[in-house]
Amino acid sequence: MPTNNKPNRLIAEKSPYLLQHAHNPVNWFPWGEEALEKAKRENKPVLVSIGYS
Repeated sequence: MPTNNKPNRLIAEKSPYLLQHAHNPVNWFPWGEEALEKAKRENKPVLVSIGYS
């Protein structure tokens, strides 16, 4: 996957798994109130990635 010079909001997380995606060109949200409130406000579903092995 291409990387982006500007990090997304995952750059503020402590999880090594989330940090490895901090430069992906995707508008990721960590699980939390911000993600849930945005989905509710925009009437959009929440898609959850539980990782992979």
